[in-house]
This record gives sequence, structure tokens and C-alpha cells, in this order.
Amino acid sequence: MDAKVERRSVSSSAGESNDVKATSAMAATAAFKGAKSSRWRRFVLKPFVFVQFFFGIGLLAIALKQFRRKNTHPAQSPELIAKDWEILYYRIIPFRAISRAWGWLTNCHLPVWARQPLLGLYARTFNCNLEEAMDGNLDNYSCLAEFFRRKLKNGVRPIEPASMVVAPSDGTVLNFGRVTAGMMEQVKGVSYSLGEFLGPAYWRNGPEVQPAGQTELEYEKSLLVNNDNDLFHCVIYLAPGDYHCFHSPVDWTVNFRRHFPGALLSVNPSIAKWVAGLFSLNERAVYVGRWKHGFFSMTPVGATNVGSIRVYGDEKLRTNCTKWALPLPYYDRYMGPTESDSDEIPLRKGEIFGEFNLGSTIVLIFEAPKDFEFKIKPGEKIRMGQSLHISHSAAEGKVSH
Repeated sequence: MDAKVERRSVSSSAGESNDVKATSAMAATAAFKGAKSSRWRRFVLKPFVFVQFFFGIGLLAIALKQFRRKNTHPAQSPELIAKDWEILYYRIIPFRAISRAWGWLTNCHLPVWARQPLLGLYARTFNCNLEEAMDGNLDNYSCLAEFFRRKLKNGVRPIEPASMVVAPSDGTVLNFGRVTAGMMEQVKGVSYSLGEFLGPAYWRNGPEVQPAGQTELEYEKSLLVNNDNDLFHCVIYLAPGDYHCFHSPVDWTVNFRRHFPGALLSVNPSIAKWVAGLFSLNERAVYVGRWKHGFFSMTPVGATNVGSIRVYGDEKLRTNCTKWALPLPYYDRYMGPTESDSDEIPLRKGEIFGEFNLGSTIVLIFEAPKDFEFKIKPGEKIRMGQSLHISHSAAEGKVSH
């Protein structure tokens, strides 16, 4: 009898133990599922953005293959310039998501043991000259973005003292010349509109006096301070291996900024030959001001993987945002006499202006005497600080007021 009771007691105790184990197991399973759900949200739902990234990379590879095929022919052939529907499909590629993903990746902390092999591979691939870097020890760069923004040793980019206009950055000259009837040449045979690139010229008198229905030529003439001068332009492409900071090309004062959110299409020269008006489509920050000959503007243009444009004197500039408070085509900031003289940015020739987080494009548009003459050529590699023009003493001395 006692033995039976004992067996029942043991059995009951074992059952309770099993119930406890079952309850514990259920709790553990629930906790695991909760943790798993949390991990799912953290590691699966978030990286869903990367599906777009890799999908975009695939489409981009296909597109680039097609572009290279097209570029075996003369770029100026009209049938080889992208049609509107081709540009539309090209813009479907999620370049903003790709650029934000790239920005996240380049800011990831690198363990010290990984810096030499990874950063060294990047430097070799894109021919980065580490001997010019202020800090040539790759172990001291905590992430790829820091390496992009590396500073140069003093004296490795001397500024031409006698030159009116110097190169604002290292890079490759895409094109340059005189603005003709309000049009600028993007690359040989492919042009874009001055008015579309800069937008309405509010910076002089305000929007209420902006003439309606201007022709391209009338818009061009409206920018001139001295009607005896002409407008000139120069486009410089910064490759991934180039020094990523850009500097002031002249002595001038910035009093207006216009930020176009735009797209982030590639600005590689092969794409510039294919997409007319490329620079007018992309995100860009147009800085406008005055130099000794009148109108001057400098525009850093964003590109794929270069959503981040930083301008040191303009902390309010925010690029590659996920959304905007107001869906406007552009956002203006007056930095001069129109609102507050204290916000003007005076810049000396060669003074650092800002930086890109990879490579991109700088577009200069400026007023100068008619005898102004460039001494560079398309495709030429240039270095920040070198002269862009042939010196004419008469032109140097003639100042607009």
C-alpha cells in the first residue's frame, strides 16, 4: 500500500516536474520567438533596403555595359544620346537607396587588422597617392569615409599666385568654354541649359521682379554685371581616387545658395556622354556670388554613392535626405544683402570650401572679360590650385563694379 502511494507520489512529482519543464520550455520558446522576431526585425526587415541595393547594382551593371557599347561610337551622334524613355528607366534604379547604403557602409568602423588590407586595396585600385596624404598610415583611418576625406600635406597643392581662376579640385576636365545662347556643353556634342541648371535668377532682385518667359539668351545676359563681359563655364569630374575636398577657385563672396534635391545618377564621363542635361537632373548645391569681374557661381553636383555634399560655411545644407518638409523643386538660402550681410561667405583663392564622400563633379560658371582664354583641354588631369587660363594682363586689371 505504502509502496503504491510512494509510486503515485513519485509519479505525481515527476508529472509536476514535467509540467514545470513544459512550462519552462514554452516560456523559453516564446522568449526565443520574441528574440527571433526582434532579430528578424533588426537583421531582416532593416536590410530589406539592401535588396534594392543589390537589385540596383545588377541593373547598373547592365546599364553600364550598354553605355560602354554605345561609347565605342562618336558621343555626339544624336541617335546615341539617351531618349526620354531611356532616362526614365535609368532613373528607376534606386540610386538614393544605393547611395545611403554606401554611406552607411563607408562609415562602418574597421578593426585595425582590416584597415591595411581593405584601405590598401582601395588605394591601389583607384591609384590614391598616399605620399601626399597628411597621414599616410592606413591604420589611423577608422573607416573608409575617413580615408575619402583625407587631408593633404601642406605645400603639395600650391596655388598659382598670378592666376585669376585656379582649379577648385583634383580631377579630369570634362568640358569648358564660353556660354553660347544660354547653353553649355556638357561633353563634346551634348549640351544643357544654363537656366535649368541654375534656376531663376532670384539672387539679384528677388522673385517678384523676375521676368517671365525669358529666352535662354536673355537669361544669360541677365546674369552679367558688365555687359562687355561674357559668361564662361568649366566642368571637372572627381574620380573615386582623387582628393575629395574642393576649394575656392577665386577670391569672391558667396551670398546665395540654391539646393536642388534632384537625382543621384552617375556622373562618370561615359554617362555624361549619354544623358543630355545630366547635371541639371542631379542633386546639386548652387553657390552664387560676386568676384572682381562680376557674376560667379560654383556648384558641387551629387552622384551615385555621393549623396553627401558638405560645405564648411553652410551647416544648414543637408543632402540625400529621405524626405523633405516641403516637396519643392529647390530650396533657397540668402546669405547676403537680401536678408543678412552677416551670413555672406568671403572666400580666398585656394581656401577650402567643402568635400564629397567619394567622387563627383564641380561646375564653375562665371563672368569674365571677352579675351578670357582657358589653357586646359577636355580629358586633361588637373590638380587643385593650378591655373585654368592663359594670363592676359589687361583682363587681370579690368574689374567690374
